[in-house]
Amino acid sequence: MTTKPLTGRVALVAGATRGAGRQIAIQLGAAGATVYATGRSSRTAGRSELDRPETIEETAELVTAAGGTGLAARVDHLVPEQVRDLVARIDAEQGRLDVLVNDVWGADPLITWEQPVWEQPLDAGFRTLRLAVDTHIITSHFALPLLIRRPGGLVVEIGDGTREYNDAHYRLSVFYDLAKTCVNRLAFTQAHELEPHGGTAVALSPGWIRSEFMLEHFGVTEANWRDGAAKDPHFLISETPAFVGRAVAALAADPDRARWNGRSTSAGELSRVYGFTDLDGSQPDGFRYITEVVHGGKQADAADYR
Repeated sequence: MTTKPLTGRVALVAGATRGAGRQIAIQLGAAGATVYATGRSSRTAGRSELDRPETIEETAELVTAAGGTGLAARVDHLVPEQVRDLVARIDAEQGRLDVLVNDVWGADPLITWEQPVWEQPLDAGFRTLRLAVDTHIITSHFALPLLIRRPGGLVVEIGDGTREYNDAHYRLSVFYDLAKTCVNRLAFTQAHELEPHGGTAVALSPGWIRSEFMLEHFGVTEANWRDGAAKDPHFLISETPAFVGRAVAALAADPDRARWNGRSTSAGELSRVYGFTDLDGSQPDGFRYITEVVHGGKQADAADYR
């Protein structure tokens, strides 16, 4: 059995500058894929409005270091012409696209938490929806004609919260709630449209992810992340971005991936199906913990869910 099951496959990770997207790109690379990593923050062209130091060039280098081929592309996925040109480039250079990961987000600074809709700033709210939903639709519009040339293509919509979880819980802001619900529905609709072409679309959520931003928020590093429990004890259920990255790689490598078509799942659920772990060897089941312990009041330790 090959140790790099995605050798020869081509992936586009839209929104790969940092966080989940970066590690999805890296883990696809570790499985042997050629990965186009997109984002707006670049060494040569400057930062996006998030004004963070991570760049798409760094992501591409990390993909290559992991064992794949990383290719950086500075793209604003709200600009259709830029996405069209990106897909034309992939077609010209590779002649195929096997995996599309719609991970564009970048709206955290825009969210006003736990305020009713009549107190929400509309400009920021509608910008959130554009970043979370329009970008995904624009990218699929241009990328899917290339992806469906060969049967077996995979689309992964990255969101926050499974369909089951989001349907039962208010997500603390009308705009955030709507954005994350839409991402799950986009996977469902694309599954319907891809099935006649032998393609698969899946909605995938990480649990509580220790992104660069989240580590900074808790004042910790990956080396001492457990110290974040002093601020919130539930932080002990958190996971690295590599966990959801390995989930995407496992889906892409599964010859029977069509069994997931139209479904909404989590990195925790997929880890139990495919047997991969987080970087520390654990298998955190974030949404079961949040449902049973945080919301359900069950007396349990986070370690019981890892």
